[in-house]
Amino acid sequence: MNISGNLHIYDSILYISKFFSSADTFKRFTDENGSFKECLIKDVEGMLGLYEAAHLRVQEEDILDEAIAFTTTHLRSLVEHLDCPLAAPVNRALYRPIRKCLERLEARPYITMYQDEASHSKDLLELAKLDFNQLQSLYKKELSHITRWWKDLDFSSKLPFFRDRAVETYLWIAVACFEPQYSYARRIQAKLLAIATVIDDMYDAYGTPEELELFTEAIERYDIKILHLRGG
Repeated sequence: MNISGNLHIYDSILYISKFFSSADTFKRFTDENGSFKECLIKDVEGMLGLYEAAHLRVQEEDILDEAIAFTTTHLRSLVEHLDCPLAAPVNRALYRPIRKCLERLEARPYITMYQDEASHSKDLLELAKLDFNQLQSLYKKELSHITRWWKDLDFSSKLPFFRDRAVETYLWIAVACFEPQYSYARRIQAKLLAIATVIDDMYDAYGTPEELELFTEAIERYDIKILHLRGG
């Protein structure tokens, strides 16, 4: 039984996540005893799809827990004997399934793996590369903006005890909302998070309990309306 056409990796993930399909869908791959059919082992690509799809499980979906155990066992036993280009995606999936990856960071290695597939679409591959490169260029511009803003604040001389985490905070935001239309949101959130790390360091590594108590009271009294009244 070949399941590649019926349970392709991305088709299955899209179907389950978008339409909330019942886990009972996977019973068609089990025998009369409820165990996954041994004939599935011959279809490595299909097992990879089943493995990835099963990671979308929620509580009490026992059949998907069994699917993960079944596919993990057999993919690990087969991976050393696989040839390119199938070996790369299987190795990567066993290390970290797509469901647990950061989508934009996963795009780059997947482009390489897709390129090695004999059946890949040249137009789709070229589009993926253009999209990746253009968005990476946008990220560089945003990060340049963030680092200039951070340098202008001159925290390194004013507050030498703090951790310089501007680039790190930008990365956190970029992987959370990576689409190009969220450029402004990434810049604002990265700045807010960078300031929050300075405040965190102030509490953890610098202020005395008495000073921090006063600082906390000052923050709690903050009212943006006062700034408007003062023309701020």
